[in-house]
Parts: sequence; structure tokens; C-alpha cells
Amino acid sequence: MSHRKFSRRDVLKAGAGALALPSLLPRHLLGFGGEPGASEQVRVAIIGLGGRAGGVVADCRGLKGMRVVAVSDCFAPRIGAFIEKHGADHGWNGYEDFRKMIETEKPDGVMVETTTHARAWITIQALQMGCDAYIEKPMSLTIAEGRQMVAAARRYGRVTQVGTQQRSTPLNNWASDLVKNGALGKVHTVLAPNFVGPSQWTDEAAQPMPEGGSATWWDTWTGQAVLRPYHVRLHFGWSKWWNYDGGGECFGVTGWGTHSYDQVNRALGTDGTGPVEVVLEEAVKVSNTGKFAKPHGNEDTGVDYHSMAQPVVGPRAKVTMRFASGTELKLHLDGDVGPGLGAIFIGEKGRIEINRNKISADPVELVSGAEEPGPNLERGTPLHVEDWLECIKSRKPCRADIEIGQRATTLCYLVNIAREVGKVGEVLRWDPVAERFTNCEEGNKLLDRERRKGWELAPLT
Repeated sequence: MSHRKFSRRDVLKAGAGALALPSLLPRHLLGFGGEPGASEQVRVAIIGLGGRAGGVVADCRGLKGMRVVAVSDCFAPRIGAFIEKHGADHGWNGYEDFRKMIETEKPDGVMVETTTHARAWITIQALQMGCDAYIEKPMSLTIAEGRQMVAAARRYGRVTQVGTQQRSTPLNNWASDLVKNGALGKVHTVLAPNFVGPSQWTDEAAQPMPEGGSATWWDTWTGQAVLRPYHVRLHFGWSKWWNYDGGGECFGVTGWGTHSYDQVNRALGTDGTGPVEVVLEEAVKVSNTGKFAKPHGNEDTGVDYHSMAQPVVGPRAKVTMRFASGTELKLHLDGDVGPGLGAIFIGEKGRIEINRNKISADPVELVSGAEEPGPNLERGTPLHVEDWLECIKSRKPCRADIEIGQRATTLCYLVNIAREVGKVGEVLRWDPVAERFTNCEEGNKLLDRERRKGWELAPLT
């Protein structure tokens, strides 16, 4: 991997070819103009400079207490473009090798905004090098990878936040607490979406490499996966393919699914455990996410997301999970019904539907208390990042600590594993402590993947 460092001169030279990204960070985010100075701020470096990194930067405009000091990406043209748009006047340095960046800049924390298949490899090394970490979701490519990430965070005493930002939305937390604290009585059923899984990539003829990258950047980008010929649909469409993600599109298992299933855990109080049974209810088939034929009103908490889910097509099949409490989690809903980023909780006293920053209930009195906070007027990401920054200072666990992230991510991969094994109607027994199936060795073989030589996870020393 190249150790090239990008200076301000390099950035200005790259200006004409810069990618279109959000405008410059405001001065108060960087400690200028009467805002908190450098000694009071958390020094942060960003790893991975794709669309999500730009979105996080845009969402965090106005956030105090964070000072971005450097950025890194294995594909050099992104570095110059990102700095030119976000930090050319603020002295940021850019690096192709995140390890060199950490060694040189010594940030307090890193934001890991990379492809899914790179996150565990990068995060564990960053934790070992002394950084706290904000980790985009899904935090890992496999259940075994995620467990190793948790072990690393605990071994090195790092503060971690996984990017399931609904954990920092007041309305979501208020409604979740209603469910958890018994407003519905015993919860017997939870309804959540039947998300689209990843597709398999079929090799195509190599396309010309984009200009500006180092000789080894595609090897670095590929990481643990099989080294394939360069193709733009891999480089920019990686979230669709099994080798790089678990269904990372909107209405995908690890895309929206991580948010939805994390909402389930938050409300059921199952943040540190998981189901004990997994059942594939039907054969997997490629289908649309819903019919989108009937009109929807404001009472449907998912109506704002239907246009995003409508064009998505991919492999799907209903899955049911059961927790030790007896609660059934039915992952059956289409994209044109209910909470695409949440779940419906049904108990003895009625039902509460929790979506992102929106709730409904039957009877309505269940959510009509005077203490109800109402929808949050700002996006959840800055609240989530702010929680991470405060926890770096206090050394307390974040709202979406890495163990919480592991449990939500595990639900996603249990869906994919059940579909891959394909035993329709059979009960796969899951041990949430050992994180293994007790009656399905085919499933256990899918808990981890063989990694390409040279890209093994760093041992915990």
C-alpha cells in the first residue's frame, strides 16, 4: 500500500478534476471564530472518502467539539477532491495509507466510512493504534468478523459508535422505551421488512482503470475478497454484491435492515443477545419489494421511503426468528407497507409502529403522553456523532456501542445465512452466546469467510 501524503499544493493542483461533493465545512466545526479551540476538541481523521463520508460531513455542519485533522482513501483522486471541497483552507493532509495517517497525525478518533468488506480489517488496526472509532454500518461483512471487532475494542479499551443513528433520535428512543417498559404488556409479535439480499457478481471483461490511482490501489480496495478485473460496477456499486456487502442498497438487508433490526433490539431490550430460532418461510426468489398499488396517507410511517424502495429488485424470502422470551420476529413486510427503517410491535394492549423519527399506535393513546418529544427537526447523524465525541471525553459507552452493533448486524446475516442454506420450514437453532448454530453446520460455515492471503485480520496482542 502506498504511503503517499497529499499536501495543500497537491490538492490545489487537483482542483479542476475534483469530484462534486458538499461545500466546505463551516469554520465553527474546525474551532474558528470564538468556538471551542483545539485543546477542547476531539481530533478526528476520516478513512474512506466516498458518498457516505461526504454525507456525514454535510450532516455534521454546525457540530461543535470535533476537529477534522486528516483524511485517507486508497484511491488517490478522491483525496484531492475531498480536501478541495471540504478542507483546502484548513491545513488538512491526505493519505493513501490510513496507518501512515494515524502514525503521523495521531488523531483521537477515526471515522471508518469505507466499503463494508474493508471495515473490520481497518477498524481493528485503528483500535490497536490507539484510536476510538465511529464505524459505519453494517460494521462487518460476517458475524465472526464483528465478534473480532468487539474483542479488539474491549482488549484495547476503545470507545466505539456504530452508525445506526436512530439510537440518537429522541422520538425513537422514547417509543422504544414504551415498548421495553411494558406499555404493550407482553410483546408476542414484531413485524419488520423482508429486505433484499446481495446478488452474486459474474465476472465481466476488465474495464480501463480510472486515472490517478497508485499501481496497487485496486488490490488494496479489493482487500479480503477475490481479486477481480476492474469494473466500474464493482468500484461504485459494491454494496449490491455478496463479496463486498450483505445487501447494502436501500431496502437491503444490511442497508436499511441494520437500522430496522437495531430498532427491534432497542425496543425489545435484546441489545446483548439474539434469537434462539431462525426459520426460512419460503424459497428465495428475485422480486420487487412491493406492489406500490394502493394510496398511502400520513398515517403510514413509511410513506416517505416508498419511492426509494420501489425500484429495488433482488433476492428475497420471508424469515421468522424467535427469542427466548417467546416473542416472534417476523421479517415479512414489503417495501410499500409499514416501517422500512423500523418495526411494528404487537402486544397484549395494542400495537406501536416505530419508524425513523415517526411513530403511530393502535390505540393512539399508547403514544399520546404529554412527555412525547415529537419528531426531531434535525437529522440523526450529528446527534449520533456528538454522542461519540462526548463518550470519547467521558470514556463511557456510546448509544450504539460495538456490541450493540454486533447484535443488530448479526440479525442481518442470520437472514442471509438462512436464505443461503435454503431449508424451508426447518428450525435452525441459534446459540446467541456462542454465536453458532447448534443443528446446522452448513450455516456455521457461513459465519466467516476465507480471506485473501495478506488481508487477514490483525491478531489481538
